[in-house]
Amino acid sequence: MIARRDALTLLGAGITAAAFPVTGRAAPQFPKGAIIRTVLKDVPPEELTGGATLFHEHLSLAPDFMPKWMSLARSLFPTGGTRAPAQPTPPPQPAPPYFMQDADLMAEEMTAAANDGVACIVDGGHPDMGRDLDFLKQISTKSGLPIVAGCGYYAQPFYPPEIAAWDEDRIARELIRQANTQPVGVLGEIGTWDVMTPDERKVFRAVAKTHLETNLAIFTHTNFGKGALEQLDLFESMGVKPGRVAIGHLGGLNDPKVEVQRTICKRGAFVGFDRQGGPGDAAQVKMVMALLEAGFADSLLFSSDFSSGGNQLKRNGGPGYSKTVTVFAPKLREAGMDEKTLHGILVDNPRRLLAFVPRPGKPGR
Repeated sequence: MIARRDALTLLGAGITAAAFPVTGRAAPQFPKGAIIRTVLKDVPPEELTGGATLFHEHLSLAPDFMPKWMSLARSLFPTGGTRAPAQPTPPPQPAPPYFMQDADLMAEEMTAAANDGVACIVDGGHPDMGRDLDFLKQISTKSGLPIVAGCGYYAQPFYPPEIAAWDEDRIARELIRQANTQPVGVLGEIGTWDVMTPDERKVFRAVAKTHLETNLAIFTHTNFGKGALEQLDLFESMGVKPGRVAIGHLGGLNDPKVEVQRTICKRGAFVGFDRQGGPGDAAQVKMVMALLEAGFADSLLFSSDFSSGGNQLKRNGGPGYSKTVTVFAPKLREAGMDEKTLHGILVDNPRRLLAFVPRPGKPGR
């Protein structure tokens, strides 16, 4: 008899292999000793060939994170217009358990994602967002789905108080400590909330130093693409190779000419289309296809930045964490993307980003 976790892994591998058949595309080559660090163990990147690796999702956030995020986003992007008449305030109702603190529910959602063709999920949280590493380990164990945990600091409105007092070297020492003592497998998501602030610049420089010390890849948050080139400029100025960086939320630029995305691809970094799987996909599909026509398939990454529950969860009739595979990918096929290209973007590209060779003398997992 085999363990439940192994059975789930084998089941998922069979389903995902059918969802993303290998159609003659050359497998990516990884350096000797390269691993992808998940919360439970280090795995060879060759193990994650049976399905999509979603490079930017959220599986563990504090209950107050999204309400704070939404409040700040509304202040940054006011909708304007005439306000609706005030409505009577209904009496408060007991809040249901927060779904990102319900291990059984989240394990159920992870199992459903695996059945839909997902082989691995990257959680983009860290302590300033309320990410709980033990919770990630628990749901990975229950579901059998590998999870990669992020490391870092998010963006100015969410920084802990010490960031204002620490210099970039002190921040880097803390991140290196986390990378060497915790099962984290990537630096991200690292963000600029709007225009890069002095503290955000300090954090970005510290993240670059952490990367150079640990070899962990980096993925970022941008304000719908604003400041994307500045982020890459800073990393390159610190000696980070562009191929180890993914600049996030670039589907939000809504530029049919994809000028910023083309520039980033030409420089060798990854472009993240990581907020899709819903009614706003049409513009992103056009941009993705424009980048394919320009020859940049190897620079694209897809994910959904899943961070809210409600009707998005599978249990509640939504697409769940697999919506990149089940909602966005069919739209790309309809637009003319072939299976070989789709396999490369969903299966190969994220493994190329995440795989790294641990520095000599540093602890493994």
